[in-house]
Amino acid sequence: MRVIDLIIKKRNNKALTTEEIKWLIDNYTNGNVTDYQMSAFLMAVCFNGLTDRETVDMTLAMRDSGEILDLSSINGIKVDKHSSGGVGDKVSLVLIGIIAALDVPFAKMSGRGLGHTGGTIDKLESIPGFNTDLTIDEFIENVNSIGVAIAGQTSELAPADKKLYALRDVTGTVDEVSLIASSIMSKKLASGCDKIVLDVTVGSGAFMKNPREAMILSKKMVDIGKSCGKETVAVLTNMDEPLGNSVGNALEVVEAIRTLKGYGPADLLEVVYAIGAQMLILAKKANTVDEAVSLMKATIDNGSAYNKFIEFVERQGGDTSYIRNYDPLITPSIIREVKAESSGYVQKIDGTLIGHASLILGGGREELTDEIDPAVGIVVNKKVADKVKTGQVLAFIYANDEKNVDKAYKEIVSAYTISEREISRPKMILNVIK
Repeated sequence: MRVIDLIIKKRNNKALTTEEIKWLIDNYTNGNVTDYQMSAFLMAVCFNGLTDRETVDMTLAMRDSGEILDLSSINGIKVDKHSSGGVGDKVSLVLIGIIAALDVPFAKMSGRGLGHTGGTIDKLESIPGFNTDLTIDEFIENVNSIGVAIAGQTSELAPADKKLYALRDVTGTVDEVSLIASSIMSKKLASGCDKIVLDVTVGSGAFMKNPREAMILSKKMVDIGKSCGKETVAVLTNMDEPLGNSVGNALEVVEAIRTLKGYGPADLLEVVYAIGAQMLILAKKANTVDEAVSLMKATIDNGSAYNKFIEFVERQGGDTSYIRNYDPLITPSIIREVKAESSGYVQKIDGTLIGHASLILGGGREELTDEIDPAVGIVVNKKVADKVKTGQVLAFIYANDEKNVDKAYKEIVSAYTISEREISRPKMILNVIK
């Protein structure tokens, strides 16, 4: 088999066989296929696409390129939750306490943030002492003991995807739907859970900007999961503005804690309940969405979700005094108000600009090796549909470096669109694909 023949075959819009795809992925992973050859193949895919069968074959080839976790020793139905990312997305932080409090094992491998979207691992590591570097044995033991564990993805999990994604990132081949779907699902299938719930975020603060494209991606990922024997549900959620009010690592942990204590923003809770309901239904803890939401609300009302979150933090080495009294988590040297320059109603908040402002402040990273400042970020004071007057506070900047504040301020002001037209609050749940 020769790689040039496979490149020409895909260039001519012909489907590769299962064996050809496996050979290509295996040989690229071990270095026998060069970057420039794989780049040519990826560009051919961007022009001609992959068939459904080819997409599944690529997913499985990437899954099988490394370690596949065996979580069979964890009791109960294990439901994995994955988000395509967004600005202010702290849904997993809230679900940790809720799902585990309902005796559904929450065994999650998470990644770090890159660019304007934050990662669950970075957020949790803003809690002093918190450890995400667990061995597989420690990971399984924690889930069996307290119902939850979150660890960083190992380098042995779908290494072909890691290598391919880095290449796609520099060759303009990121946004082809089959490549996106196979990338996400290869990692999910290698993570060892029984069922999968996908939070596919859509809008200015998300990777997927277009609802139609997000729908196509969601259907493709659900079909991949089903074809591989993993029941999969995708929930399309609105990310046209930051989710909740806080953007930044420690700030989002604090907002998650407040949500577990019953003080969460309405839009965040709406998404949490929608994603959590599908997890509970797949885990056979509830038969309907309404039943599942009632169970989740009860864990917040009776304090069991908050207590489970404390237990989780303690188990993974975190200092729980920062959970009981979270004020010391957010002690930036600078807090600056961003004020409205006109009166009216907030029509839009560009999530990408808010995320970029947080990145400027040091709350994110351009490269995976960049250091982040967990204390910095933005608290959004006015959301879409809110009435504002000139001079009122739109947002608060939390910073530790004065030289970055003015740049972030300009980004935040630019993110807001204000006009005299009164509008309704946006719908958060756009669709559910099963």
